[in-house]
Amino acid sequence: MAWYNEAVFYHIYPLGMLNAPKVNDYKTLEHRLNNLIPWIKHLREEGFNALYIGPLFESVGHGYETTDYKKLDNRLGTNEDLKNFVKECHNNDIKVIFDGVFNHTGRDFFAFKDLKKNRENSRYKDWYCNVNFWSNNSYNDGFSYENWGGYDLLVKLNQRNSEVVNYITDVIRYWVSEFDVDGIRLDAADVLDFNFMKELRKTAEEVKEDFWLMGEVIHGDYARWVNDSTLHSVTNYQLHKALFSGMNDHNFFEIAHTVNRLSQIGNLDLYNFVDNHDVERIITKLNNKEHFLPVHIMLYTLPGVPSVYYGSELGIEGHKYRGGTDDDIRPYIEIEKYQNAVNDNYYAQIIALLGNLRKENPVLSYGSYKQVELQTAYYSYFRELDNEKIMVCVSNSNDEHDFYFDTNDTYIGLFSNEEYIPDNNQLRVHLKGNSGEILLKKGTDYKKIEIKLPEPVKEVIKEELKKDFTVCNKNYEDMSIEELQDAILAKMAKNGPITEGMLKSVRENVYHNSLINWVKSFR
Repeated sequence: MAWYNEAVFYHIYPLGMLNAPKVNDYKTLEHRLNNLIPWIKHLREEGFNALYIGPLFESVGHGYETTDYKKLDNRLGTNEDLKNFVKECHNNDIKVIFDGVFNHTGRDFFAFKDLKKNRENSRYKDWYCNVNFWSNNSYNDGFSYENWGGYDLLVKLNQRNSEVVNYITDVIRYWVSEFDVDGIRLDAADVLDFNFMKELRKTAEEVKEDFWLMGEVIHGDYARWVNDSTLHSVTNYQLHKALFSGMNDHNFFEIAHTVNRLSQIGNLDLYNFVDNHDVERIITKLNNKEHFLPVHIMLYTLPGVPSVYYGSELGIEGHKYRGGTDDDIRPYIEIEKYQNAVNDNYYAQIIALLGNLRKENPVLSYGSYKQVELQTAYYSYFRELDNEKIMVCVSNSNDEHDFYFDTNDTYIGLFSNEEYIPDNNQLRVHLKGNSGEILLKKGTDYKKIEIKLPEPVKEVIKEELKKDFTVCNKNYEDMSIEELQDAILAKMAKNGPITEGMLKSVRENVYHNSLINWVKSFR
């Protein structure tokens, strides 16, 4: 089997995490990527053995409007910085994949600049789709072209042009020879030409053993993309949606039916996630923050390759605002504040326990999946490989529940450390509400991590609920964290009583920009 079959991914959007300027002036060089070197230790402690990082290469803004595929973005550093960073990841047994933005380029890309300059006489006019010199675009260039997503900033490449194909495959060869990258996540793979992807697959098989191609696919039949000719894996947006909505709607049927439907396609090793750089943070999406545990138990134990988006292992909030920027879901992280997260952050401890368990137990990568119990509020299943079995149970109800598994073996609870002894070939697991447990056969190896539950806040919350929240007479940008929180709660109170869950959600968000966007979202 290949390395990616046993991968536990960490996903970084570097321009956001490293607080790069929103616009690249192409002049100012900052070696921000080097600031990630100390974070590699955190990745190892959290049980990650693979990193998806990107976009990385020279662009004008958010990174997906590429200017130069062979040069690290000025805002992040130099090619030497990237080479050293990948090498340091490899020294720590962490594979690295880059973002491959091959569906479109930016307007500063050399081929498009030549097209603007020479128009009908440009040798690159056929590098782009549907160029029409009798029309115009939003930049008033005097010609039009096909774009991606309705944005003229993103100029769609003609992937059926042999020169384009040769250029992009040469980029992949360069990334491997220069940076020793282990794979590529293909941006907008759901709109890439299939013959183009076949050429990428051929290149992948030439450049490096087990070079991985994973595509961003939001809708469609995943088997169209994942096969022996095109890609190794795609993003599992179907499970992503089911996981958070199944928890919020108290409907495990949605999750289980999604898993069963996908399993009928075959073992596709899909790229599973609960949030990423395009969607809201999982802790923000969950109506009940206690569901962080059962959601991540499922992420790490259901079939597929698990991935965690940077900062979500720390429990940070992140809202997606219609018509606004994505800054709130692509935030700057002050790395030095979280260097000891595995010891003092509740959420990080959960992820570390799950990550190290996953790495040390191949049954979670290769084992079969079998559903045991399914109710709207309760769900259990097991993974099995060569007579080794790991059993899982999760709850989205406030009520306690007894789960039962058929077995003659004694098991240990990963989170409770409780020993479960079968009675008449049946194991009973008593689970608290809104929780989850993973059961390992006694003697199974795993790295023990003591999870320190957050300090009890019930009494504090009860007292604070009696408070009248007000909006102080300041601009939002000038308010403190607490003042912004009070302003949000005051606006919430106009729509009805503040609940304990609402209060906790607001108080746990300590990110100034996030709070500003939140308070401005009220009408």
